[in-house]
Amino acid sequence: MPGGRLTPQERQQIALGLADDLAYAEIARRIDRPTSTVTREVMRNGGPGAYRADLAHRATQQRAHRRRPATRGTRPSQADAPDDAALRVYEETFTTLLMQSGLPRMAAGVLTLLYVADSGSLTAAELVERLQVSPASVSKAVALLENLGLIRREREEGRRERYAADGDAWYQSMLAAARSNAQMAEVARQGVGVLGRESPAGARLENMARFLDFVGESISRAAEQARELLHTGPGTP
Repeated sequence: MPGGRLTPQERQQIALGLADDLAYAEIARRIDRPTSTVTREVMRNGGPGAYRADLAHRATQQRAHRRRPATRGTRPSQADAPDDAALRVYEETFTTLLMQSGLPRMAAGVLTLLYVADSGSLTAAELVERLQVSPASVSKAVALLENLGLIRREREEGRRERYAADGDAWYQSMLAAARSNAQMAEVARQGVGVLGRESPAGARLENMARFLDFVGESISRAAEQARELLHTGPGTP
């Protein structure tokens, strides 16, 4: 795997990957670099919506020119805010995981920012600023997340609105998975009636139904028991 600074050609590949809405991990694979390298490169240079290969290369050269050695003997305080680069890498990791679950990149990015914000909510303007994208892109992503029940809209004084991550969405997601299992189990049992319990296919479907019933009931029971964990405050055991 190559080391050292990114070349202009690699930066151009990153820009092309972003234009194609590829995940950072896929872009990194194509240029044979660590995903963290691509993530830092993009977040240092405007974010996925504003990254330009030529400007990024020029900015890196300028930073290297004026960089000074760090003062020895200094250690960050535990009260300091999270390291910015580490936070950006974590945000991209979270975003990529949400994309793998089926969310488009922009919706995944919005949901990630809502979860990592201490307030748990952000305005549309704050989302636009953090993601470096157009208001229309944020609006479309927010509408999708609302329809999926993953976020809720909160109105402040005046006409400004905030969007908040709905922690209960994970509980609802578990119940939806349980319902899906129950529906699949019912269809499997219908197949047993058609094919006969004594046939190999019928036995296979019956086993499938029993398995899905057990898993679905376990998910529902666990979700009910653990629901309060979604609303536990900081420092609570």
